[in-house]
Amino acid sequence: MPPLLNRLWRRVRATVAPVPDISATLWLQTVQRYPFLAALSLHDQAKLRVLSALFLHHKEFHGAHGLTVTDAMAIDIAAQACLPLLHWGDPAQALDWYDDFVGIVLHPGEAVARRQTMDEAGVVHEHTQVLLGEAMERGPIMLSWQHVSNATENTARGHNVVVHEFVHKLDMKNGQPNGCPPLPAGFMGARTGRAAYEAWWAAWEPAYEQFRERVIMAERFGAEGPWLDAYGATSQSEFFAVACEAYFVNRERFSQEFPGLMPVLDAFFQRPVG
Repeated sequence: MPPLLNRLWRRVRATVAPVPDISATLWLQTVQRYPFLAALSLHDQAKLRVLSALFLHHKEFHGAHGLTVTDAMAIDIAAQACLPLLHWGDPAQALDWYDDFVGIVLHPGEAVARRQTMDEAGVVHEHTQVLLGEAMERGPIMLSWQHVSNATENTARGHNVVVHEFVHKLDMKNGQPNGCPPLPAGFMGARTGRAAYEAWWAAWEPAYEQFRERVIMAERFGAEGPWLDAYGATSQSEFFAVACEAYFVNRERFSQEFPGLMPVLDAFFQRPVG
């Protein structure tokens, strides 16, 4: 572990007590496995390490189908889950966003869930759905370790199942997910809460409609598909989660694809200017 990073870790850790420790070796291995974590400044890596340590102190991991969750796996997930909270001030208060659940269930690969839907005639249909992850309101988060660990390919494609599911938790903080999490006071210079939400939707609604149109053109008429995961076209809440995945793991490409969303997400996640 570089001496400077160790000093930064101790300095940040000293401001939050008590903070459980994360092995310097394991932390460095996590950072090196994920390009978007390695790209963070050393100071931000130290802050993220503190957040991740607190996160691990309050969450419980469960392996499904015989999967053994190692310390390294848990740290990998904690670091990515805490990335959206990085610039939200006091670590303990920032983690309040995730206070509605404790359990994280890790599957070796994709999970198959049974679903029921009702059609317009009131007939209930049963089907199965393949899942890479799932966030349940006031319930646990499920993740596919196979997808979590596929870091290099996922980063290039703007995919990150951990960020996706934990961003859903942000969206759920004020009820059913709708693509708009609770906004802080003064968001983007708004004087009232209503003005803040108007500013949010003024950016997101047209971006979502344009994205849906691109997905429809690709699926129905063979046009070039969008770079962003087409699953985002299924609802505003999924578009928000899919956009945030790309925003955090491949910021450069996301800024080219969705320049209008960059200032909104920068403001919400309180990214420092410069």
